Amino acid sequence: MTASTLFTDAMALERIDGHDRGDDVAVFSGELNEHWTIGPKVHGGAMLALCANAARTAHGGGLQPVAVSASYLWAPDPGRMQLVATIRKRGRRVSLVDVELNQGERTAVRAVVTLSEPEHQAPPLLSFNPVVPLMTPEPPPGLEPIGPGHPMEHIVHLAHGCDIRPALTTLGPRSDGGPPVIEMWVRPKGAVPDVLFALLCGDVSAPVTYAVNRHGWAPTVQLTAYLRAIPADGWLRVICSCVQIGQDWFDEDHTVVDCEGRIVVQTRQLAMVPSR
Repeated sequence: MTASTLFTDAMALERIDGHDRGDDVAVFSGELNEHWTIGPKVHGGAMLALCANAARTAHGGGLQPVAVSASYLWAPDPGRMQLVATIRKRGRRVSLVDVELNQGERTAVRAVVTLSEPEHQAPPLLSFNPVVPLMTPEPPPGLEPIGPGHPMEHIVHLAHGCDIRPALTTLGPRSDGGPPVIEMWVRPKGAVPDVLFALLCGDVSAPVTYAVNRHGWAPTVQLTAYLRAIPADGWLRVICSCVQIGQDWFDEDHTVVDCEGRIVVQTRQLAMVPSR
């Protein structure tokens, strides 16, 4: 049987009866298959989105994961996973849920999820949006998706479930010596981009270490994501940048903007610089 490539299937959760410990703890089963990996390991953004879904489902009430802070303990293989969601606070406007994503006897991700209402259609009081001046709502003609023949085909397996179109000219060192700014357009295949997909896009870029010719595995240690608004139906534009690439550690920021020009997700992560 062929594994599903739909993002909605990847985010599906099944509540495990008999494992709940009171009203404030819920246990779920989920699966991230080989289509949601980078190289051989499960993609960090997919795990963060699955944790956010577990928190949202355990709490109920229609609130959204407006902030997710995830620590990555180890990189699991694709397959079945167990998620334990513990509700720490049920508030009138803001609730808090802890989530552990486990595979076998090991915890792969520990996340703290803040649930509330994101911004609605009203314009912001102030916004400095770095994406709109640089990127059109849709990818430019001729920009190839990651897939057969693409240089990232055998690494970015997310491309089975997502249409990812990176501007390759933004991946390497800049000719002017400036900081890296990686641009890409992303949308799910066979589905409308939703809150969880927007959170995944906060970790969709190739590492900014490409700017200093470090192309190996760059494991994320900690990632914090903010959901600013619910995305409109269309392409999501992503800009990835950083402040400093050290000898051992680097930071990486994503700004995700929908087709209507609204910032929907912002993320910052701390990761390890690939070896030479």
